[in-house]
Amino acid sequence: MSTTRGLEGIVATTSSVSSIIDSVLTYQGYDIDDLADNASFEEVIYLLWNGDLPKKDELTQFTQQLADHAEIPNEIIEQMKALPLDKVHPMAALRTAVSSLALFDEQADVMEEEANRLKAVKIQAQIPTIVAAFSRLRDGLEPVSPRNDLSFAANFLYMLTGEEPDEIAVNALNKALVLHADHELNASTFTARVCVATLSDVYSGMTAAIGALKGPLHGGANEGVMKMLTEIDTIENVEPYIRKALDNKEKIMGFGHRVYKNGDPRAKHLREMSKRLTEITGEPKWYEMSVKIDKMITEEKGLLPNVDFYSASVYHSLGFAHDLFTPIFAVSRTSGWLAHILEQYSNNRLIRPRAEYVGHDKRSYVPVEQR
Repeated sequence: MSTTRGLEGIVATTSSVSSIIDSVLTYQGYDIDDLADNASFEEVIYLLWNGDLPKKDELTQFTQQLADHAEIPNEIIEQMKALPLDKVHPMAALRTAVSSLALFDEQADVMEEEANRLKAVKIQAQIPTIVAAFSRLRDGLEPVSPRNDLSFAANFLYMLTGEEPDEIAVNALNKALVLHADHELNASTFTARVCVATLSDVYSGMTAAIGALKGPLHGGANEGVMKMLTEIDTIENVEPYIRKALDNKEKIMGFGHRVYKNGDPRAKHLREMSKRLTEITGEPKWYEMSVKIDKMITEEKGLLPNVDFYSASVYHSLGFAHDLFTPIFAVSRTSGWLAHILEQYSNNRLIRPRAEYVGHDKRSYVPVEQR
């Protein structure tokens, strides 16, 4: 029995949801570049769940479904108000709230396909409402109810601020949501599939996925990138800061990816967005520092930026609090998690790998008086 740490290179299942082949990312056969430039996030959700892009009437109906289920139970809001809002990380609050949603869904444990697909719609619609409500509550503001006349991206921005967002912000967020929607068998997706492979419910699978995404080696990387950029602060400080970090063998967040040898195809889209948004906000230094760091790490370590690196300055320029970066990632990745959960249910087998034993050889019990 051979062992591969971190399951690197191990093919654990089959899936039609997304693929990464020769550093090209596709969703259901559509190149990520094509979708990022042309598709709405609603179209991408439908694609991931159904295998094809929706026709016009299907998209209208699906968009309305999401809008109709965006409200969250008032009890969830009251639960969030009871949290230590000045101390709790938004990912911990999101994990708790999504788990609690199951308590208000009478079909939470109904496993028929139709019931699970309705749960998927509810969860996808409600997660941005939860994230926005938590953000406002900790700022001492009341949550803003979702509107049914705005796009998914626009509605999320509206619930965060209480103001109708401009087109540039909506387009930027829509593209970011598309880029983060799915990524084959990443850590959180695999966690979700392992959970529901036991025939646990959709809410449990989602809670497990959020718990995995919370880790800084997965979803927390873009927050780490922004922390680094904030510490550097000026273009002149980039070289000494990065040089010191490299000399101390510290990890530079946002670089390298286990499954990409020729660079993350999503990074170029976020780099372009970062350049444009930082110019609009009058803070080009975030983009300029990022480019300089990118050049240093690429030349000295041979590592290319991944999706997290430039998304940090994009999200900052959109006005998001830095600790909301990972929950916003979750708003997008929910679409992929749910696609994989539904796929796992459709052809299920319990996921139960083995472990190579490296402990003591066989030993015999010794009475406590003789030890």
